[in-house]
Amino acid sequence: MNRSRTTPSPFLTVLDGTPLDPPPFWMMRQAGRYLPEYREIRAKAGDFLTLCYTPKLAAEVTLQPIRRYGFDAAIIFSDILVVPHALGVDLSFEAGEGPRLSPVADASSLAELRAELDPAKTGPVYEALSLVRAQLPADVALIGFCGAPWTVATYMVAGHGTDDQAPARLLALRDPVLFQSLIDRLVEASIIHLAGQVAAGADVVQIFDTWSGVLDPASFQRWCAEPLRRIVAGLKALHPHVHVIAFPKGATLEALERLKDTGIAAIGLDWAADRGAARARLSDRLVLQGNLDPLRLIAGGSALEEEVARIRADFAGARHIFNLGHGIRPETPLAHVEKLVEAVRRAL
Repeated sequence: MNRSRTTPSPFLTVLDGTPLDPPPFWMMRQAGRYLPEYREIRAKAGDFLTLCYTPKLAAEVTLQPIRRYGFDAAIIFSDILVVPHALGVDLSFEAGEGPRLSPVADASSLAELRAELDPAKTGPVYEALSLVRAQLPADVALIGFCGAPWTVATYMVAGHGTDDQAPARLLALRDPVLFQSLIDRLVEASIIHLAGQVAAGADVVQIFDTWSGVLDPASFQRWCAEPLRRIVAGLKALHPHVHVIAFPKGATLEALERLKDTGIAAIGLDWAADRGAARARLSDRLVLQGNLDPLRLIAGGSALEEEVARIRADFAGARHIFNLGHGIRPETPLAHVEKLVEAVRRAL
């Protein structure tokens, strides 16, 4: 982890505890399909997984939004399903249909998982991180990531994405011992994968729990909060100074409060979060990240400008990282991203 910087990083400054105005700024899925230069590289790669596992190409698309917009952090181009793929799960991406995996929904399929992550799958991610680290401006932070065990498990159990993740929820209810074993495997693998990313140059890691919002409070505690605590503890045992950001999309404010004692440094808020309540109940312990609705970025105009001003006013004086409330969508106009950058960088 590169913490011996001669040029301060605004992103790391806020995570270290100092509020900034204007706030540091990056966007989830900022390296992606809304950029024409990304689409060119994607066509060259031929398919999504080839792009993820070709270090030079993954590094290039990671750097593209930094060159174009000057964000304060780059997030490595990869996927949350690298971990199950590296555990031996068959994985493919079907155009217009999302990921397809060989299901892990019983004891026999769980037993078939690899004992260790396949370096042929994780190694290219670490190599891409090293390439990006060498080319990033000195004041731009580098983010590694993984999927949270609950969210990754939902894809593994069903073999694909679903609207409400019912297959994983049912397995957790019918056979909690088996489901706990799957979560335990993912906790261990996530620690190893995140540690590898930090060793390769990541300053910060983010853990995406895209489907945390479908769980009741007790299930959230067992399948989201406790695994997150274990991952943070395991990672910090290896890299004590690394900052961890959690993004539990759709979770209630009460659920978010449960994460204050997990060891994370920051929490990502989705666009539906009540910013005032989140600031009042979370900001004493956590940096707040977010939370512009990606559709406002598509709409542009006053819908965008006014909400950016409201977000900045709501978090003024707090430790805040400006971001979207979920990933940028492919149909987002480039001119609207330019307007967003201007609005975030503008002094209040």
